[in-house]
Amino acid sequence: MSAGTRAEPSARTAPRAEPRAERAERIGAAVRVLPGVAGLTAGPRGYVVTYRPGPPYEGVAVRDGEIEVGVVARAGLPLEEVAESVRRAARPLAGDVPVNVLIGDIAYGGPPG
Repeated sequence: MSAGTRAEPSARTAPRAEPRAERAERIGAAVRVLPGVAGLTAGPRGYVVTYRPGPPYEGVAVRDGEIEVGVVARAGLPLEEVAESVRRAARPLAGDVPVNVLIGDIAYGGPPG
């Protein structure tokens, strides 16, 4: 490299950061299929969302220092187990930030998953 020129970052040295909305959708898809989860929720105040073009993605908030996942739990399982299963499903997609879980409601009846 000669003086005055800069090396452009390559895909190998500077991976492209995944857009927040894409990460939220991938985490939501991984969480929705869990047996203890009836669905996603933005929470009682509607704060668990990731903004994107069009309507916000409700149920997963991808923030600078954390990822928050809001779920409706199925009745019958301990809530601690539901929350931990959500964390386990989301962690591989979360990067280096903590995953916090909000259980916004409990669903009684209906098919599992």
